[in-house]
Amino acid sequence: MLAFAVFFFILPILFSPLSSSEVQYPFNVSYNIDCGGSTNSVDQFNRTWLSDRNYTGGSTGLVSEPLHFHPLQEKTIRFFPLSSGKKNCYIVNLPNGRYYVRTFTVYDNYDGKSHSPSFDLSVEGTLVFSWRSPWPEEVSQHGAYSDLFVYVNDGEADVCFYSIATDPPVIGSLEIIQIDAYSYDSATIGTDQILVNYGRLTCGSDQWGPGFSNDTDFFGRSWQSDEEFRAKNSNIKRLLTSKSIANTNKLPNYFPMRLYQSAVTVTGNGALEYELQVDAKLDYLLWFHFAEIDASVNAAGKRVFEVVINGNNVTRIDVYQRVGGFAADNWHYVVKNLSNTLLTVKLVPVVGAPILSGLENYALIPADLSTVPDQVIAMRALKESLRIPARMGWNGDPCAPTNWDAWEGVTCHPNKKETALVVSQIDLGSQGLKGFISDQIGHLSNLVSLNLSSNFLEGTLPSGLGQESLARLDLSNNQLTGSIPESLASSNLQLVLLNDNLLEGKVPDKIFSVGVHGGSIDLSGNKGLCGVSPLPSCPLFWDHGSLSTGGKIGIGIACSVIFCVLLLVIYIFCIRRGNDDYDFGLPQDLMSLAAKRNKYQRQKSLMLLEMESQHAKGFPSTLNLRSESS
Repeated sequence: MLAFAVFFFILPILFSPLSSSEVQYPFNVSYNIDCGGSTNSVDQFNRTWLSDRNYTGGSTGLVSEPLHFHPLQEKTIRFFPLSSGKKNCYIVNLPNGRYYVRTFTVYDNYDGKSHSPSFDLSVEGTLVFSWRSPWPEEVSQHGAYSDLFVYVNDGEADVCFYSIATDPPVIGSLEIIQIDAYSYDSATIGTDQILVNYGRLTCGSDQWGPGFSNDTDFFGRSWQSDEEFRAKNSNIKRLLTSKSIANTNKLPNYFPMRLYQSAVTVTGNGALEYELQVDAKLDYLLWFHFAEIDASVNAAGKRVFEVVINGNNVTRIDVYQRVGGFAADNWHYVVKNLSNTLLTVKLVPVVGAPILSGLENYALIPADLSTVPDQVIAMRALKESLRIPARMGWNGDPCAPTNWDAWEGVTCHPNKKETALVVSQIDLGSQGLKGFISDQIGHLSNLVSLNLSSNFLEGTLPSGLGQESLARLDLSNNQLTGSIPESLASSNLQLVLLNDNLLEGKVPDKIFSVGVHGGSIDLSGNKGLCGVSPLPSCPLFWDHGSLSTGGKIGIGIACSVIFCVLLLVIYIFCIRRGNDDYDFGLPQDLMSLAAKRNKYQRQKSLMLLEMESQHAKGFPSTLNLRSESS
């Protein structure tokens, strides 16, 4: 789809120590990853390279002739065989903002197969580079750098690779550098455009930039000589100066002073012309750099020229009139919807000869749709809970780029407003999955069809399966347990296959009615299900694998009655009986009086018994004798 930009011998970013008098760059987020490298290293420009990290799969390799590569990070690679899945990524967590992303790609017959691979590369879910076999020999042997500017809005930068046929994608190094969010006129162009480099030229100078020379570019940009892009009929004259140039290293673009200390002009009356190879049907951002570094041009009107793009005269430039001498000036223009693969730029003289310090050309690639964030979270949770094997390539965005197939077994489509992508179908039948179904599946609110049949899934059916959109559900031939959730009754199911599991409890009437209303349902092979014909009746007070509401109420009443009876028994046999047998303590005087009374009563009783005994023996009683004597 997109031609890859080729820049030889361009090394990654360098942030040189700055003196207090120099400008300070306000951003410090940067990653230089040595893909395939096993240890951290520091190169000749004192840049630290991180050992390989943040990848989703793949294996490491070494170029076949490492002596041809001086930087250590260019000698090692990471490649992604088909066993790692068709889609693999580097995923780096970082703050939201705008970033410069550069990759180094090389083959150099590392696998001994003499076949450079075909693959696509995306950044933040948008296809940006396409590599197709066979590569140009110089690129295959020595590698090439490609770079772009992109916005990150989800807290992570995704750089993903997609295998074409069975070819393994390959990468040598990856750099991600934060830059000013307002650079390159983003306020006008928009934050949803990716700027893909199709040529970053320095005029009148050899290639330079961070990692290639000691010259600093805060964005990490490398600058390629313009020589091979100039039309051959131009009579070129180079201009160089060592004087300081004003207006350099200024926000938001931080263009380096070195860029404006060299320039090209023409002798005679000819035009300064460039021919840039591009892809058709895209828009391009052209960024022009000027500085009047010829001391003889010291007034407005001494050097005036017109800028002609693809035959159209678009503007007239007088550098001295705009900024004066020895001062940086830039101007940009967007070319719309090119119809061919050649973009021509001419600087046509009006007064004097034209002058140019640098020229940048970026394809404006609209950011592709991405998956709704909640559904990304849900799909990643499913990846973990279902234990998706690496071979299925569930990496990066589940649905993006739209040019690629989504995750294996996943189907997506744009939402109603066509502002994002949503998951509509998951088909993972007979994949040997051994996990469980995550509750996060409930966030897949556009899911129409779910097939996880003939796996080894365990656990219960999550209540989140009640999406209104769900029409087809096949979870047959697993080891699922528990009951069928009532939430399924809220969906518009037309097919329900839950057979051959370990489910139990009462089947919701609405679920079973799917078969009555023209749909299809199979609940066989679940010995614990009950409640609807031909299933057995549920035990009394049993519903959905547990006690029903009536059963719970009945048990509650029975427990209350038993509790009350138990309290009554305790009262009768313990509390009341204890009260009758209890002797209260009496004061000492009362106790003495009671003791004497008791003693008298006992003596009286003994006298009566004795009298009765004597009467019985015929002796006159003492009582009668006393009566007679009286």
